[in-house]
Amino acid sequence: MGDRGTGWRALRRGVGLGLALVAAWGVSMTMDLSGMGDRLAALGEEPNLAVSLLASQMGELPGREKGLTGWGRLLLDNSPLLCDGEGAVLELRAGQGGWGIPELEAPELEDGEEDIDKPDLRPSTDGEGIVEMTGRGKEGSQYLRDGNIYVYNRTDQDLDASLLQEGTVDVPLGEGPQILIVHTHGSEAYSMSDGDRYEESDPYRTTDCTHNVVRVGEEMATVFRAYGFQVIHDTTLCDYPAYNGAYDRSKVVVEQWLEKYPTIKVVFDVHRDALVGGEGEVYKMVSLEAGEKVAQVMMVLGSDAGGAEHPRWRDNLAFALKLQRNLVRGYSSLVRPTVLRKSRYNQQLSPGSILVEVGGHGNTLAEAIAGGRLWADNVARTLLEMKTAEG
Repeated sequence: MGDRGTGWRALRRGVGLGLALVAAWGVSMTMDLSGMGDRLAALGEEPNLAVSLLASQMGELPGREKGLTGWGRLLLDNSPLLCDGEGAVLELRAGQGGWGIPELEAPELEDGEEDIDKPDLRPSTDGEGIVEMTGRGKEGSQYLRDGNIYVYNRTDQDLDASLLQEGTVDVPLGEGPQILIVHTHGSEAYSMSDGDRYEESDPYRTTDCTHNVVRVGEEMATVFRAYGFQVIHDTTLCDYPAYNGAYDRSKVVVEQWLEKYPTIKVVFDVHRDALVGGEGEVYKMVSLEAGEKVAQVMMVLGSDAGGAEHPRWRDNLAFALKLQRNLVRGYSSLVRPTVLRKSRYNQQLSPGSILVEVGGHGNTLAEAIAGGRLWADNVARTLLEMKTAEG
């Protein structure tokens, strides 16, 4: 009975695809096919719709590296129209970081404000309820755009794109320690859905620095050191045992290092994001880079919109945008839009300060490490260009 049922399903799918081919042939008789690639590209902008329609007749689509098989291959090979289009579809899949990963406008942070209560994160069991998303910018709304650069304005102030041309990159990289990596919320950890287990201090948090965001910071520091930079990585857990007041404690940490080593001009406060939907679903921010699924990275910049003094926040933003311009040229979707917010995040201490969110609590540690290393590699090359230009 099982073989018979499988045969009927295959026949039904074959007939369904055959009818689709006949319809496509009929349409092709009355249309100009010279824009087929453009039409396929346009279709690619709605990948979930295309996947759903095809899956209804053929079951789940094959992997990105494969084409159709069986009935689908037999019928497709007899249609010059769809044969010509198959390559474009497969190329589109590879180039967009894979179908089935929806794009998401920059989600709001759960834990971005200073000294707020700890987010109430409900654990997701064995990966259930985790939704993969790829964050991108868009036209209008709260987004400021300069070419491929997007800044998500969360300040409640009326700002326009001219802001993205303001500010001065004041980050001289001389001899001595140049980069400081700290963690205001160092106990932030990732999903255990890939089998990476740790003892929780709270949901999605651990004091085990081999499994929390401190581990990601050390991987990033290793990349910077490989490029010849001197890096201080402070592993203090500023959010443990008390979460509130974490930014006050990390401020003291940063001030002490800047006083000890005035040569430090770049300060990265490395976090992970926390994204929860209205139904309790957990979002993981992913990008497909060179065939590998990695966590997306987002830079968060503070301002004086909250009323606290921060006279050089435009310079911090200018530095972040310099990094972002090279990042979007180097990778398809590794970085989410930069976010501008009301709080300062201690960035008033140096015009080379950036808060860096590596993935979210739905991502795995392996994805966060991979994304963090790619981000650091690109940023290190940008910093080398800056240092060479200074010398």
